[in-house]
Amino acid sequence: MGSENNPFEDGKDILKQRLKKKISGEIVLSDDPGKTIKKWRSIFEISQRKLADKIGVMPSVISDYELGRRSSPGIKMIEKIVTGLVDVDEERGSEIIKKFSEFRPGDIVSDTILDIKEFSKGVKIGDFVDKCGGELVAKKDMRNKEIYGYSIIDSLKAIVELSPSELVRLYGLTTERALIFTKVRTGRSPMVAIKVTNLKPGLVVLHGNMVEADKLAGRIAEAEDVPLAISNSPDIDDIRNKLMENFV
Repeated sequence: MGSENNPFEDGKDILKQRLKKKISGEIVLSDDPGKTIKKWRSIFEISQRKLADKIGVMPSVISDYELGRRSSPGIKMIEKIVTGLVDVDEERGSEIIKKFSEFRPGDIVSDTILDIKEFSKGVKIGDFVDKCGGELVAKKDMRNKEIYGYSIIDSLKAIVELSPSELVRLYGLTTERALIFTKVRTGRSPMVAIKVTNLKPGLVVLHGNMVEADKLAGRIAEAEDVPLAISNSPDIDDIRNKLMENFV
């Protein structure tokens, strides 16, 4: 009966364990466990206080780990933190667990996505844009905001081939990422597509032969509170290599 009515519920326990294993492993292997904890707390959109209450510690404990004021958490504390994140998500409707179960890096029918990566810790938007050979043209005050991954997208194929529901799949595990649109002429279409999906990426980078972004693209970026950058770097593979070398 459960499988017929809700297959996700039948497999949720397995998905939870896989997600816990992934997060725990990433924290354990990270050069900066505190930043990795912060990354996943941000992905789950859970405050330090909410997480602390869930696992029975003071909020300052979570803050100290994330800022490196405490030594790296041991296995038992990591397990408590990860379990707390997943349990709070389940109480909220399992949105992140569902995203994890649906997301497969290669599971897009077309070759719209040229590359997709998740970061082990947050990267400042300003640093990311610099490595893209780009310049922020909207929401410049958000240079210090952190993102947690990127997707490099063939903009022409994305606009022509993907429906609004499929566009959501460009985001990977978190919307707090950079969407890099290649082969861009004005930047209007990608920004309109983002507005239609009602999901806000952490950053949009337009890559192509542009002197400046379309005025409507800039207005949408400002209205949607999405930092917008332009990169005139001649080779998208060069951008990809620099991002891999510095952030992945």
